Amino acid sequence: ALLLRLGLFLYDHLGGRKQLAATKRVNLSGAPLGEGLCTDFRFGFEYSDAWVDDARLVVLNALDAAERGAQILTRTEVTSLQRDPKTWTATLVNAKGEARVVTAKNLINAAGPWVGKVLGLTGSNQVRGVRLIKGSHMVVRRLFPHDRAFIFQNRDGRIVFAIPYERDFTLIGTTDEEFQGDAAQVCASPAEITYLCKAVSEYLQKPVEPQDVVWTYAGVRALYDDGSGRPEEVTRDYVLELDASAAPILSVFGGKITTSRRLAEEAVARFRGLDAVADRPAWTAKSRLPGGDFPLTGFEAELERLKADYDFLAPDAARRLLRAYGSRARLILKTAACAADLGEDFGGGLTRAEVDYLIEAEWALTLEDILWRRSKLGLVLDAAQQARLGAYLESRV
Repeated sequence: ALLLRLGLFLYDHLGGRKQLAATKRVNLSGAPLGEGLCTDFRFGFEYSDAWVDDARLVVLNALDAAERGAQILTRTEVTSLQRDPKTWTATLVNAKGEARVVTAKNLINAAGPWVGKVLGLTGSNQVRGVRLIKGSHMVVRRLFPHDRAFIFQNRDGRIVFAIPYERDFTLIGTTDEEFQGDAAQVCASPAEITYLCKAVSEYLQKPVEPQDVVWTYAGVRALYDDGSGRPEEVTRDYVLELDASAAPILSVFGGKITTSRRLAEEAVARFRGLDAVADRPAWTAKSRLPGGDFPLTGFEAELERLKADYDFLAPDAARRLLRAYGSRARLILKTAACAADLGEDFGGGLTRAEVDYLIEAEWALTLEDILWRRSKLGLVLDAAQQARLGAYLESRV
């Protein structure tokens, strides 16, 4: 306990905390924080951090880039790369098998788990620096009546978290294990699910069993191989490698959500001084992503304005739309005066107007795009509702 308190003291005073609440000791012996926990745990420590929907963050970065002039080509693979002293020539093939050739002065290889594959297309031997680590997660029905997340220490020295998720669920994760194979087919294994169930159940009055799991997902991190023995010990810091011996190529290893903008700015800075890149100052530190044009603490006020302007929306529906799209929720609702104006409701408040917006503005094409990548409504739509949505997508896309 003393060591934890010391660490949180440093967290408070060295991290530049401004908006977040200070750390504190909390009582776990009663309601609400202790509900569901083993009675052995009498107290804990609470600290505050930011949270994010990672899939929404990705699509909003792409949307932001598109609105600033970038061309976003989803479902498109680089199949060949040719390099001369000043130019890259790339062949791109989309999901329909259509090929196109593009040229560029610079190439940034931010391909994540496929960073080594892209390097292979260039003839580079840098692929030896890539280490693929898989992390899996599972979702169960809500375990706790409050809005706090728990971080539990596992017997093997790793930590496992249990986070409130999409209102009615709890997200549990994560694992760390070496990965081999196709990163596009990664999934949580039965062994990982058993591991997470056992780890979190050490702390709960009612154990979590594999049959309680309603959804799982997994991802692969492309980390820089720093020689660490155990997967969880491999550095999560990013490493940038620039090869300017001919047309420049910058490869990105590692990185995480919290440092994504700093990584991007440093990546661009690596090209400064080269003839191909203008020397422009960094600008993203205070730039808001699309839909975020209201104060940091102004969500509830913005929600009240949205409900006032569209008084037919159920409170939960309004909150979900604002949370997912920010002020861009109005691009979905437009001039609607009643629920019928939004078209068919496929379930969970997902209307035809929202689906059309996701297709037209956010590159969505498939059922999985809509229900899992752009939203998490796959957790609440039943098979019949998903079938209706699938039929609409077939007619629409």
